[in-house]
Order: sequence, then C-alpha cells, then structure tokens
Amino acid sequence: MKLLVTGGAGFIGSAVVRQACARGFAVVNVDALTYAANLDNLREVAGATAYAFEHADICDGPAMRRVFETHRPDAVMHLAAESHVDRSIDAPAAFVQSNVVGTTTLLEAASAYLGAASAEVRERFRFHHISTDEVYGSLGPTGLFTEDSPYRPNSPYSASKAASDHFVRAWGETFRLPVVVSNCSNNYGPYQFPEKLIPVVILNALAGKPIPVYGQGLNVRDWLYVDDHADALLLIVQHGAIGETYNIGGHNEATNISLVRTLCAILDEMRPRGATASYTDLIAFVTDRPGHDLRYAIDATKIQHALGWRPSVTLEIGLRRTVSWYLENEWWWRPILERGEAGKRLGLRPAG
Repeated sequence: MKLLVTGGAGFIGSAVVRQACARGFAVVNVDALTYAANLDNLREVAGATAYAFEHADICDGPAMRRVFETHRPDAVMHLAAESHVDRSIDAPAAFVQSNVVGTTTLLEAASAYLGAASAEVRERFRFHHISTDEVYGSLGPTGLFTEDSPYRPNSPYSASKAASDHFVRAWGETFRLPVVVSNCSNNYGPYQFPEKLIPVVILNALAGKPIPVYGQGLNVRDWLYVDDHADALLLIVQHGAIGETYNIGGHNEATNISLVRTLCAILDEMRPRGATASYTDLIAFVTDRPGHDLRYAIDATKIQHALGWRPSVTLEIGLRRTVSWYLENEWWWRPILERGEAGKRLGLRPAG
C-alpha cells in the first residue's frame, strides 16, 4: 500500500511516516517545509527505498496533480496544516490559505487522479483527512465530544479546520470521493515544535526561564501520545469506513497547571536543579489567550468498537518518555531555538 502523506515533516506527520515505513508501507511525503517542519524528524527513514520526499505546497494545484500522477498513491493521509492557535490570532489569513485553500486544492487533485484511474485503484483509494477536536468548541466541566457533536469553533485555527472538514465531507457527497475524517485531542511526544505547551515547559525549564501558564492554568485538555495517534491513523486509513468520522482521544484529561507541575516533578527527578530548588519555582502565570476554550475531552468509543483501537500510553508514562527524549536530543531542538523560531509569545493581538 502506497501512502501519500501531506505534512510528513511535521510533528504528527513525521510520526505517521516513521511508523508507516516501519510497517512496510511505501510512503510519499509531501511537505512545503514551513517553519515547524523539519526533515531531521525523518532521519531514520530518509534513505529507505520505499520512502520518497516531494518538496511541494498543497496550495499549488499543478504540483499536487504532478505528485499524484508520478506516485499514484493508494491513499492520502492529509496532515499538512497550520496548527498553532496563538499564530492564528495574529495571522488568520495564513490559516485560511493553508487549511482551507490547501485542502480544497488537494481534494481537486485527488478527484482528478481518481477520475482517470483504473477501477482497481478507485476501489482501494482512500482520502483520510486528519483534523482536531477544537472544531467542536469548548466543553463545560462535564461531557465529551462525540462524532455527532455540533461544530462551534472559537479560534481562527479551529474555524479553518472546521471549514476543511466540511469541504472534505462535501467532496465525498458531491463528487463521491472516498473520504474518511478523524478528529484528535491534544498530541504530545518527541519532535514537537517548541511553541506548544509541553516542549515550551521542558525547554524553558532547562534554560532556567519562566514557564508561562495562561490565565490560572485551569483549562483542561485530553492528552494523546503522538505514536498512539499515528497507530490509530494508520488503522483508519486501512480499515475505516468510507464517509465516517472517528474521534481519537487519549483518555488523559488534565488541567494545564497540573500538567506543568507534573512535568516539573519529572524534570526535578531526571535533571535536578539543585538540592533545594525545584522547576516549579519557574512557573509564571501570564495573560490568558483571547477566547481560550475551557475544556476539550474526546469520547473514543466509536473507534474502539469499530476498529479495536485504544491508547496504549498513560499520561504519566508518555510525559516521562517525552521529557527523556528532549533531554537526550538537544541536537534536534538547540538549532531551532538558536534560529529564533520558537519561544516568543504570540496571540495577544487585541480584539476590535
């Protein structure tokens, strides 16, 4: 099975590529190599005969048609997206371009490819669109997002992803493209670009810098280890039912402040600051993000019953693995910090 993976040099995309190659899939990685992409994420598969890299932008229609015609994939796993909420507050148009225009351009290229393909190719082809639980908006203290939850996006990022979800559905209904959608909770793990909460906490702590916590740190997220997510995605692209949506969650809810304190405790153990100092001393509460959703939580019953998937990593184990990886792989994150591509507070543009 040959997979065309968009955004395969990014955080989640590279986990999918590494896992797919390890399982014997042929993989074509299409990535524009924007700021958060990193080919170092794929060092272990770069020389594999079943792996190919195409430096191309999903918004470039002719380039996408060429990629389909050249590689003739059996399935698309569409992960390429702008994904940082704070950046979407500062520059929403970029998110519309990548996440909406890029997705529709890719859908058009896939439709053209399939229209000229053999009956055998059309029978096995799948377009798997990977999205987020943020399209559903914000939960109160109780309840879970299901596949039938109404869309209520509250940030430019989540609105752009909601729009892309709708375009994928429209292509399935109007043009009979065989599509499947998945919506995941917050991912974490190795190779995550240091603008998201967990790598920011780890790297700021190691540098002795303040560890920023938005508001009072009471926002709740369901945390999903990235390799568990990649496992679920590969299961869906092979066995997911056409036209269906699958929610993928880690069953690991935590407030931001409790997560940060857990990370600090792990760092205190693995890389002590001193006999009496703790990394928790670096925690600094900062101005909250505009429109910050209170709580996300996923009901993953459907994928568990339909495809037999469950997360294998608890939050405690996953956080320990993640901290260990960042401690052992300074070669990966140090150049990013030195280039000044991370660590700046974004998303404080005033309303109005």
